[in-house]
Amino acid sequence: MDITGMEETARALVASGKGVLAADESTPTMAKRLSGIGLESTEQLRRAYREILFTTDGLSEHIGGVILYDETVGQRDPDGIPFPDLLQRRGIVPGIKVDGGTRPLAGFPGEVATQGLDGLRERLEDYALLGLRFAKWRAVIRVGDGLPTDACVEANAHELARYASLSQEAGLTPIVEPEVLMDGQHDLETCAHVTERVLREVYAQLGRQRVALEATLLKPNMVLPGSESDSTATDAQIARATVEVLRRTVPAAVPGVLFLSGGQSDEQATARLDAINRLGAQPWELSFSFGRALQAPVLHAWAGNEANRQAAQDALLKRARLNGAARQGRYDAQVEQ
Repeated sequence: MDITGMEETARALVASGKGVLAADESTPTMAKRLSGIGLESTEQLRRAYREILFTTDGLSEHIGGVILYDETVGQRDPDGIPFPDLLQRRGIVPGIKVDGGTRPLAGFPGEVATQGLDGLRERLEDYALLGLRFAKWRAVIRVGDGLPTDACVEANAHELARYASLSQEAGLTPIVEPEVLMDGQHDLETCAHVTERVLREVYAQLGRQRVALEATLLKPNMVLPGSESDSTATDAQIARATVEVLRRTVPAAVPGVLFLSGGQSDEQATARLDAINRLGAQPWELSFSFGRALQAPVLHAWAGNEANRQAAQDALLKRARLNGAARQGRYDAQVEQ
């Protein structure tokens, strides 16, 4: 197992001023996104949209890697170049989402576990042969009355650890994503408590599965009040709570933390990433792996019209550049206007 190569990949993804573009939406999710701008989802349209993302000039200055979906791995640009190769040629590391989505956790109403471990070893080997260099697996934790249960936290942490071990066996750097959902009425303190519980269990399980932490990345939620909560928190309060939880739970061996945007607007996610990085140096690089918070302006600028291609790419480059600045604590909210 080449730990050195996987560690180099991890560090490339969180290089100074860079983050990761999450373009790993499943076909049903892409159908919802396209429906939101009045378009019917087809394979051709999905390919065209993702080509716009991947061929944006200058993107590699702010984006170190792109998470792909299985369909996208097999798609090509008009010159016949597979998208993973296209990204590599542009100085961007290609990766792949490998989980199978969530299903109800038997015996625990309201909770879910992630599917996809069956056959994962063989799929990871195939992805490595296609030139992909990292993988991602998402676990989902819901907050509510009596939730999450210890059983749910343990089950999802164990699956994340098994996935990470199998990824490293195949030579792929694992991104470990335990997401405490923003949905709910909980306050900032409750989110901090649950996030700390989850991360403690995740790193306990990673240790049991002999995962080399220096060749992994963490993709967690920021610590936020629930979207239905009456309580509010400033960006500075969110930043302090988030870093405090990370310092209590995440080993210094981990090269970087890639925050997910999880229900926040694009401007909120950027501003809060900036507030986190203004707290000073931490044991890990503090970066981003945003999907909707990078892509929402792109979709609306494009609207399925090839004539809007440049406007869409300009929108992506702007958001990538702003997040690259936030990644270094240099974001200026006035630029949004």
